[in-house]
Amino acid sequence: MPTWLGIDIGSSSVKVAVVRSTYRKVSLAKLVAVEIVPAEGVASAIRAAVREGLEGDKQGADATAVAVDGSRAAIHRLILPATAQKQLSDVLAYELEAQIPFDLEQAVFDWRVLERPSGAQDLPIVAAAARIEDVRARIDLVKDAVGLEPERVGVGAFVLAGLVPYIAALGEGDTVAIVDLGAATSEVLILEHAEAVSARTLSTGTDGLPAAAARLARDIGMTFAGHQARGGTSPVHVYLCGGGAFKAGAEGFLSGALGLPVHLLPEPSLEVAPTAGAAGADLPRYAKAIALALSLAGRGAGMNLRRGPLAFERSFAWVRDKVPVLAGLAATILVSFVFSAWARIHAVHKDHDALEDALGAVTKEVLGSQATTAQDAQDLLAREAALTDEDPMPHADGFDIMVRLSNAIPSSITHDIEELDLQKGHVIIRGVVGSIPDAQSIATTLADDKCLSDAKIKSTTQAVGSDRQKYVLEFDLKCPEDVKAVPKRRGEAAASGSSSAGGK
Repeated sequence: MPTWLGIDIGSSSVKVAVVRSTYRKVSLAKLVAVEIVPAEGVASAIRAAVREGLEGDKQGADATAVAVDGSRAAIHRLILPATAQKQLSDVLAYELEAQIPFDLEQAVFDWRVLERPSGAQDLPIVAAAARIEDVRARIDLVKDAVGLEPERVGVGAFVLAGLVPYIAALGEGDTVAIVDLGAATSEVLILEHAEAVSARTLSTGTDGLPAAAARLARDIGMTFAGHQARGGTSPVHVYLCGGGAFKAGAEGFLSGALGLPVHLLPEPSLEVAPTAGAAGADLPRYAKAIALALSLAGRGAGMNLRRGPLAFERSFAWVRDKVPVLAGLAATILVSFVFSAWARIHAVHKDHDALEDALGAVTKEVLGSQATTAQDAQDLLAREAALTDEDPMPHADGFDIMVRLSNAIPSSITHDIEELDLQKGHVIIRGVVGSIPDAQSIATTLADDKCLSDAKIKSTTQAVGSDRQKYVLEFDLKCPEDVKAVPKRRGEAAASGSSSAGGK
């Protein structure tokens, strides 16, 4: 059962979400929030939050995800020709170099190809880039604090796209926005057809409320207007998450200021364990941490800046920790293989016994002796074949009868054959001739053939409406060469030889 750890590092607190995955479900195991004490630093808060989140978990986390602040990244929407798809990484690097405010050689970037309208030839792309030093600093911060190297590094509000597969309201066809209200900053994510198409980090948070409320609403509204100006559609619903979403009157004020329905982010379709430490209504407060943990499942559509020189590599220590699991899997595979091999060998032996019994029955019936192996059967066949070298084919068949009958009929006789029947060496001919003597003449000629015996006219009748005669001729077909001599047994041959010697 893999355990995923999402760490949301904010300006005033660190939130941790522990998610466990099984074959059929994903459950939320623990939610922890620790305030950042300036004197102790962010690392101390991370350490305390992770320690509490994994308390009692002997296995620990299988994978960890964090995110860099959206203010430390550049996010752009690009339209590229479809011909660039095969070399998208190179083309995108060239396009981004002219738009981001830092050197691309010292940066890492990730992108997503958005859904194209039907018939469109261009590739709409949203890309995010950040300095390598900023991403490495976030990785090192977590690694130094808790000894866990993050496998995934998200970007600002794009992290929240990991919630789309788990919240039905976000997967509907309408354009919606998610606003993560933090203490010092706020982040806005716009979803079109369940795709993250735009993100922006606002420099206004909840610390300045209520005085900064109007500015916050104006910045959110300008974000929506900017998205619409770039060809996007305006959101029809706004969902709030983060700690600031629970400020009194936040939903009502923003709904009135934006002219849109504003509600708390719905609960994700996750099983919440009793040990989670948060009620269902409190889950939007940990939305970003939960999204980070769920992004490790591979179903989210967020960004991952662990690319290029920062690409994640499993260490030997991780492999060593997995040795018990790998050993168990190897043992299971070995047992399965042994059982499968035994079952196959058992089936082969059963088939061999059945074939051996069938061979013995056939050889007993045909050759008179029972053979149990193929070699024994071949020996029996060779012994039987050695008894005679004669051709088993008869010396005369139905075609020979036709030839002999044609030769027996003189050219002066008009002869018609109505039927010629040959069965088990007995021949019946039904013919029509001019007279009975003609029929007798044919029978006499056939009787002289050595392969035809007992040729007789069985009956004669006058043909109806004619002066010709019908006759029935029967005889046996057996050439002298077809009569096999009965082989003498060894004892009889020996006795015959002694008798001949004595006579002399």
